[in-house]
Amino acid sequence: MKVAFVGKGGSGKTTLSALFARQLAASGAPVVAVDADINQHLGVALGLDEDAAALIPPLGAHLSEIKDYLRGHNPRIADAATMVKTTPAGAGSRLLRPGGGDPFHQDWSAMAGGVRLLATGPFAEDDLGVACYHSKTGAVELYLNHLVDTADDYTVVDMTAGADCFASGLFTRFDVTFLVAEPTLRGVSVYRQYRDYADGYGVTVKVVGNKVTGAADEAFLREHVGEDLLACFGTSGYVRAAEQGRIAGIEHLEPAGRQVLDTLRAAVDVRSKDWATFQAQAVDFHLRNARAWANTATGTDLKTQIDPDFRHGPQALALIPA
Repeated sequence: MKVAFVGKGGSGKTTLSALFARQLAASGAPVVAVDADINQHLGVALGLDEDAAALIPPLGAHLSEIKDYLRGHNPRIADAATMVKTTPAGAGSRLLRPGGGDPFHQDWSAMAGGVRLLATGPFAEDDLGVACYHSKTGAVELYLNHLVDTADDYTVVDMTAGADCFASGLFTRFDVTFLVAEPTLRGVSVYRQYRDYADGYGVTVKVVGNKVTGAADEAFLREHVGEDLLACFGTSGYVRAAEQGRIAGIEHLEPAGRQVLDTLRAAVDVRSKDWATFQAQAVDFHLRNARAWANTATGTDLKTQIDPDFRHGPQALALIPA
């Protein structure tokens, strides 16, 4: 299952995504985590020191290799230069399995807290004035477009803060999106923005209250987000120690915190995969991007990359080229 954590900067989404991924891994579930935030902190939150986290090969620096690998033998994609961040999978494309033997999971990742971690990479000095962060999150969108996951494994993505993922179809790539909100007006403003943008796309958004100190905070969140409020995470000595660099085993998290994580997992596990909608939305946003900028940028009519006969999902794995 593909799971996103979103929210405003400082809401605690990185902390909660790391706790969630670590609890899943501790239960024996296969877990891949992806740091897609412009501020790359997920590795440290999972237990790596800063030097080790900085050594994870950034996906954003391997975009040409990523495109060349994923297009495989797809005859509709002539070369990596004509493949863009929204290009959907088709017959001949290389599909991925979480933790598989592909370059994503073998060469461009590292283990952290029992989790296979991929990272987009930070916004580098060379990018200033000449690039936007969407060029890096494009690697994540391509990864998710070609990833065949099941209910038995989990891909947890720590998204960039705010509503930046609406610059493409990235927000539709997830089975569940957890929006982390503090019990403040600013905290719930991102929820309203996210809800407004996502309306009509069948995106499942569940709100996780964070830094909730009591009934009044919970009532505030309930007033502003209604039934979308799934659970509330309170203050935690375990989390404070982790933020100070003392990360203990996830079993030492306070019982109330572990119960919140169990509630999140239950919300994910009841979801069913809808591969037809997943592929249809990829095609839709690919056509939008093609008309808006990508046809001009590549000098190619990118609607020809769409394979109308391709059926995404586990049945397509048998068609993966060598």
